[in-house]
Amino acid sequence: MMGIFSKFTILLLFLLSCTGFTSTEAYDPLDPNGNITIKWDIMSWTADGYVAVVTMYNFQQYRHIQAPGWSLGWTWAKKEIIWNIVGGQATEQGDCSRFKGNIPHCCKKSPTIVDLLPGTPYNQQFANCCKGGVLSSWTQDPANAASSFQLSVGAAGTSNKTVRMPKNFTLKAPGPGYTCGVAKIVKPSKFFTTDKRRVTQALMTWNVTCTYSQFLAQKAPTCCVSLSSFYNDTIVPCPTCSCGCQSNMTQPGSCVEANSPLLASVVSDPGKKSYTPLVQCTSHMCPIRVHWHIKLNYKAYWRVKITVTNFNYRMNYSDWNLVVQQPNFNNLTEIFSFYYKSLTPYGGAINDTAMFWGIKFYNDFLMQAGPLGNVQSELLFQKDVTFTFEKGWAFPRRVYFNGDNCVMPPPDAYPWLPNTGSARHISSLTLIMTFLSAFTFMLAYS
Repeated sequence: MMGIFSKFTILLLFLLSCTGFTSTEAYDPLDPNGNITIKWDIMSWTADGYVAVVTMYNFQQYRHIQAPGWSLGWTWAKKEIIWNIVGGQATEQGDCSRFKGNIPHCCKKSPTIVDLLPGTPYNQQFANCCKGGVLSSWTQDPANAASSFQLSVGAAGTSNKTVRMPKNFTLKAPGPGYTCGVAKIVKPSKFFTTDKRRVTQALMTWNVTCTYSQFLAQKAPTCCVSLSSFYNDTIVPCPTCSCGCQSNMTQPGSCVEANSPLLASVVSDPGKKSYTPLVQCTSHMCPIRVHWHIKLNYKAYWRVKITVTNFNYRMNYSDWNLVVQQPNFNNLTEIFSFYYKSLTPYGGAINDTAMFWGIKFYNDFLMQAGPLGNVQSELLFQKDVTFTFEKGWAFPRRVYFNGDNCVMPPPDAYPWLPNTGSARHISSLTLIMTFLSAFTFMLAYS
């Protein structure tokens, strides 16, 4: 009895420890060190607080923040207020009734800050601001992978010993998915003057690290993959209902037929811009489809065509990117009309992951659904001793579009070589059971 009770106690403690554990980290196997780092630099002290520059650095290799952009929130440690902000704005002012004369920009205990839009007057701008909250990935465009704003904070500490760090940082980009850790004191940031001859530094610096998890984002997939090859007439489509189903009653009117008379009015609607997807009605219901076609086979090379199609009538994907995992990227010889970079997530030991993105002013803009809603390129690979067309080896293992993992077809649906595609492997046990069943049937009716 005591043994059973002890085992039950251990099991109960284990379950409690699992439910009580809260993870602040998210891990992406293709970008293990990717994160968004928020740097809070106190630049000067004021009579009742300080002036700080807050900068977000997107250190993720391929995941960027697209429209309608980021929103950053936190909770003040005491009763701080924001007197003024340059390069951004608080979404709500809050209750500032206790102030007379000079009214603060924001009095909320938990403010939310958003970026200003392009075209903001020059006197309201700050360095790296005013992009509408859009941040590029670090690999694709490091010059536009940071965003900054300046805060004048009141009712706060006025020295390194009395100032308090904000807590409970939240980052939406634009929806959920990011988990932010606690603010930590780090070495003060250093800044170079324009002529590079003098270095200044912040009075105090805090760092906050935010990591992304598609699971925490709790959203349906946004892309799927289809496959085809020159050696098989079968075109493997995206799995049915990859991103949703047409009969989904929770989102009525979420798709429209390509030949529908309502399409013109929906696309040309001059009303408020909506970021809710309105996709072409398909079996997969995905806004984005990535098609991988094995095009040609040479003596020493093989050729692949990649096509990315936009089925979303409401969304233009600017500065899109594609990440593909396939074991032959070490032998990639030439690529046409896309930029390419090897990601080598395993420290350079294996080159099986590649990132692609469009050429500026040529195909970096993936237009809305329609005749022009696609971009494509071809890849030329050199063959090595591991090369084979058998068992789907030449197809990708994993595909990401704009940082989201795309739904792949099941491996047993891949186009097979003609000499093995139609032949089904029958096990010895199946043959024996079939023979015994036939023999039994013959004895029963003989």
